[in-house]
Amino acid sequence: MAYDKFNILKTTAVPLPIENVDTDQIIPARFLKATERVGFGDNLFRDWRYNQDNTLKEDFVLNDKKYTGKILVGGKNFGSGSSREHAAWAVYDYGFRCVISSFFADIFRGNCLNIGVLPVQVSATFLQKIFAVIEADPKTEIEVNLPEQKVTLLATGESESFAINDYKKNNMTNGFDDIDYLLNIKDKIETFAKTTPL
Repeated sequence: MAYDKFNILKTTAVPLPIENVDTDQIIPARFLKATERVGFGDNLFRDWRYNQDNTLKEDFVLNDKKYTGKILVGGKNFGSGSSREHAAWAVYDYGFRCVISSFFADIFRGNCLNIGVLPVQVSATFLQKIFAVIEADPKTEIEVNLPEQKVTLLATGESESFAINDYKKNNMTNGFDDIDYLLNIKDKIETFAKTTPL
């Protein structure tokens, strides 16, 4: 399933300065019955967003209208816990295209890259600068430049580079998942099969 191409993202951000956010907090297990990638955004951080009577918790950041944007800024060790890919689906379906943290659980990072959410790992120091800038002005914008592998605080001009696997970077910039990538090189695969002796 193809997704939106990722090149340069310039947007405001939603701060979630909580460490060790696990996949059960991102999307509780009771919402994992669906097998398609739609509808999960409604239950992103469900138990943090809603009271037991389904009313909104006004003090949770996703319910605070002053915070908007396509970037979620999380604390250290974001996406730990079980390997459920639904957590990444929920982040994408809610509308986030990038998650910034100082450390990601490996499986969550991989699941994000497979569906078009860019996990940007920055230093702990730079992460705190991001939180501080957002707290000072929720309307401040952050630029995530995938071709240059750089995240920039537009209010201050401060930036930091981030790492990404070349294969995943290529897929992100083209909007490919793994199947799309193979379909894109179908002719090369067929040629190789025809010209390579068994």
